[in-house]
Amino acid sequence: MTPMDNVVRFGPSPEVVKQAIHWTLRLRNNRANLRLYAQCEHWRKAHGDHELAWQRVQALQQELNSQLATIPGVHRALENSAQGLSRRQALKTLSGVLVVGSAAWLSRDVSGWQRWTADLATATGERRSVQLPDGTRVQLNTDSAVDLDFNVQQRMITLLRGEILVTCGAASSAPLLVQTRHGLFEGIDGRFAVRQASDCTRLSVVSGNVAIHSPHQVNGLSTQVHAGESYLVRQTGALLAPPLEMDIGAWADGLIVTRDMRLADFLAEVGRYRHGYLGCSADIADLRLSGVFRLEDTDKLLAILPQTLPVRLRYRSRWWVSLERSA
Repeated sequence: MTPMDNVVRFGPSPEVVKQAIHWTLRLRNNRANLRLYAQCEHWRKAHGDHELAWQRVQALQQELNSQLATIPGVHRALENSAQGLSRRQALKTLSGVLVVGSAAWLSRDVSGWQRWTADLATATGERRSVQLPDGTRVQLNTDSAVDLDFNVQQRMITLLRGEILVTCGAASSAPLLVQTRHGLFEGIDGRFAVRQASDCTRLSVVSGNVAIHSPHQVNGLSTQVHAGESYLVRQTGALLAPPLEMDIGAWADGLIVTRDMRLADFLAEVGRYRHGYLGCSADIADLRLSGVFRLEDTDKLLAILPQTLPVRLRYRSRWWVSLERSA
């Protein structure tokens, strides 16, 4: 038995996802072909991964359609251009529209294509908790994706994007590792959060200990991070981070718990859980707020702010919300 025989795989393979995309495009261009629908149904029932890939593609297509519909002319252009194109051409056109429409609020969701092939993933505003075969619990925050590689030699979680909260035990012959583009983290019987941004990864330890392994550490030594500590890890090294103005991991319970947090920073955090633009004018950016806020409905969350701060909400559309100082 090879090591790969022991790998625990989660989710459909990239090839299966491509097949689901091709079926979607074929049906889209042949809506009256009942035989083709029957063939697609047969393919979906042939394997559990086929149905899972199909559902993921349909969900993401609906999400993209709802977003593109808010951009004048883009959705209609996509529909018109798809007629008569081959599957490869249609897929290329769809990708091109996403790039053309990559305004700041939409570009974040272009990476949603990554959710098709990740072992575990969440959409914007979604949270997910999964217990792995070894007993490790991984909780994914909004718009996050991970790949898993568990075998007799190692237990590896690769954070592709977003944030995870990991709860692990010490009873295992193989170390539990979390890999990001900035470093490698080894969990040692505890609970810790890993959040990957474009320029760095933030490690926050709730309990237990975590070792940061970096090729740039002096003499190849690792940095030991203890409960209550946070580090910012870049490819050049790891530095102790200042305390956060919100509770680590409260999002796993559907909450944001703040302590004297800047309004601009708070809105940036809430914006991770909704589509579109969310911001405030510069003259109120430094207002402070503390409290417990529920993430299940961000519109209701925002409606609370004028009750405690001298601000008012301005909705230009469902996807564009700004806060201004109240008169």
